[in-house]
Parts: sequence; C-alpha cells; structure tokens
Amino acid sequence: MSRGSQTSNSVLLVRPASFGFHAEAAASNAFASALDGDIHANALTEFEGLAKRLSQARVNTIVLDDMPDPPKPDAVFPNNWISFHSDGTVVLYPMATAARRLERNLEALTALLKSSGFEVKRVVDLSGHERRDRFLEGTGSLILDRPRRQAYASLSLRTDRDVIAEFDEELDYSTMVFEASDAAGRPIYHTNVLLTLGTHFAVLCSEAVAPGSRAALIAEVEASGRAVLDVDFAQMSRFACNLIELHNRDRDPVIALSTAALEAFRPDQLRILESFGELVAVPIPTIETVGGGSVRCMIADIHLPRRFG
Repeated sequence: MSRGSQTSNSVLLVRPASFGFHAEAAASNAFASALDGDIHANALTEFEGLAKRLSQARVNTIVLDDMPDPPKPDAVFPNNWISFHSDGTVVLYPMATAARRLERNLEALTALLKSSGFEVKRVVDLSGHERRDRFLEGTGSLILDRPRRQAYASLSLRTDRDVIAEFDEELDYSTMVFEASDAAGRPIYHTNVLLTLGTHFAVLCSEAVAPGSRAALIAEVEASGRAVLDVDFAQMSRFACNLIELHNRDRDPVIALSTAALEAFRPDQLRILESFGELVAVPIPTIETVGGGSVRCMIADIHLPRRFG
C-alpha cells in the first residue's frame, strides 16, 4: 500500500459562525487571550483572506460553513478534530473541551468531500476516549511524517499516551512522544506550535523540548532526511513553527503561514525556508491572539483518494 505524500494540494477550511474567546480552552493554551472589538467580524475577514490567498496559490480550497447554533468559538481550527489519509481513512479525535466536541460534523463534511470528488473508505473514531478524560487533538497534537508512518507528539492535557497508542495501532504509525514547555515552564498545549514537518525541512523550537528528549528528537527528524530550522521561544510565540507545506496544481511546494510567523524569522532563516517552497503569508492577528492558533491550525490537509466515475 502506498504511504502517500507528505503534502497535499487540497485543504479543508471551516468558515466560522461564532468565533470568539474560549475561556475553557484558553486555560491550557497560553497563546490565547481576550480582545475588545468586533472579534467575529475581524476573524471572518482574516479567514476569507486565507481562503482567497490559498486559492490564488492554486491550492484546492474546500470550505465547510460552521453553523451558528450551538456556538463553537474555535470552529476555525478543524485540524484538531479530523485528519485525512491517503488510504481513504478519516480519523475523528477526542477534544478536551465540550464546546469543541460540537465541531465534529462528519455527516456534513462527508457530503462536502463526496461532492468535491473525494472517497472516504473508513472512519476511525477515537472520540470515545473523552469519557475517560483522554484527549488527542488531531494534527495539533500529532505531527505526521506521512511517508514514513512516523509521528511526533508533545504530551499535554490535550495529548494523551493511551489515545496515541490507539492511533498508532489503527493507522500503522509509530509515534515518538516527549515533553515540552514554553519559556515560563508551562506545557506546550499543541505540538504544532513547536514543530512542523515539510517534505525536506522541519521547523522546530528545540529549546522548548525537555533536555532529556531534545537530542533524540532532532536526530530522529534529521534521520528522515529533513533539514532542521531551529527557532527560539520568542519566534515560537509568534507562530514561526505553525506553518504547513502544501503543493499547487503543478506539484510545486507552497508553504502557508501567517504574516506574524513570516516576520518572526531572521533573514538568514527566511532564505532557507524560501528555498523549500513559495511562501504564502496572510495576516490573521485576531485569530492568532484570541484563538491561540495560526495558519496550520486553520488547515486540515486532505490526503484522501479521488473518486472516479
């Protein structure tokens, strides 16, 4: 069975209907904070900017509309509740807060995928772990090396060993787990704010990784043939690691990130990153500040097979 490509030309975005500050989620997400003003309207403008820019970069962009009732303040971040795989598998994940569990709308999503020409062959539903307070928030928690069936996960309230073990068994993956903290010593809430994997590169905040795991993690990533671009705490806090490599219709690499992340890189680092693909940057300051996530969190990359006939 083909293990597929690291990157995809198709992405799912969710247009938010009630974006706002989610206090329960912010309790474990040090990146999130409240803002004044018309938060939802600003976030919606930022969302539309990302969707337009990805389409301009010739990335197939599929949009699912969130419903306003019940309110789902974090619906703009679909990568936490679902992932798509090249063998036709869709995975549903256990979410740490009740409001985020409402985001799982498989029926509407399956219909949208089918109408867009994708085939779903199997659904792996891990959400039952919520009953035991065990969580694993999708590709926020898991950084996937898809061709090698390898994953990386920073343990936290939102990333549980037991759920990882079931994911590994169901998807034939092997996950390297480690601990990581921010500059204040707080656990990193999602792995994708400290690590991303492209086809030939990785962006990592190594100083966030527990010293006992740091060398082994870097060695494992480098063993995959990737060049490691190391960033510091300050750059991580500006979402320098929260980016994603995709590819356009000509299979040329496209790296999507926020303007804040782009501006966090030093000139020498930026030159290295640019050597791996076209940088597609968009300003999303409201979503980053209030939601505590950036561009990678907004994108669920679709690796499903195409339907024929």
